[in-house]
Amino acid sequence: MRQQWFGFARENPLRIVAVAVGLPLLLAGCGGGGEGLSSSSSSAASAPAPAGITRDVLVGRWGIASFHTDKDRKRTEAEARAGCKQPYTITQGPGDGVMMHVADDPKPYELRLKAGGGKTYVGFEAPAGDPQDREILSHSRSMLVMRFVDPDAQRRYGTFIYSRCG
Repeated sequence: MRQQWFGFARENPLRIVAVAVGLPLLLAGCGGGGEGLSSSSSSAASAPAPAGITRDVLVGRWGIASFHTDKDRKRTEAEARAGCKQPYTITQGPGDGVMMHVADDPKPYELRLKAGGGKTYVGFEAPAGDPQDREILSHSRSMLVMRFVDPDAQRRYGTFIYSRCG
């Protein structure tokens, strides 16, 4: 299994980035038995939908890459555009969210947009800014910039740039 993983990393490093996007979500979800992540969560715990961004902004095919320091951002934007050769696809969810994969699981999960404290997040049904969330730093029709709320995940994976594929 290890040999396959390392071969997988050498053959397509952008897949590693795609896996890294969802790994903290999967790991955080393991501790709660999974039921706390469903839409049956208390509506009092849910966060309001953000103004200025809709799920349509997230839906599409994306090239992705990440950076750890601002000086690497321009290079990372170019890497994200090159990632369109093997795009990551975000689709509409059956509810008001978007379907995205979490690491090591072929099944996509519905994540939703949330607002809190003047910021916009995407994540499971939970208050905005939950450690499992990703904060959307900026967005346009052609590019998204997101980072993990969890400091450890942010330290390991950096800030992600999603470049819409044409």
